[in-house]
Amino acid sequence: MNELMEYMPFLIPVIILELVLMVTALVHVVRHPDYRFGNRIFWILIVMFIQFLGPVVYFVFGRGDE
Repeated sequence: MNELMEYMPFLIPVIILELVLMVTALVHVVRHPDYRFGNRIFWILIVMFIQFLGPVVYFVFGRGDE
């Protein structure tokens, strides 16, 4: 437990960044029907279950042209 408390100043910003990325990506997935490949359910699962990389992968590869 003491080791966890030692890393808290580093972990809290990383957790907040992950949550902001995930919420932003999920909002975009729900609001926009166009994707380069896959469908809405596919991207929701990627964003939610592949932490940190899921939202980045969506914004780089999944977002369709607006």
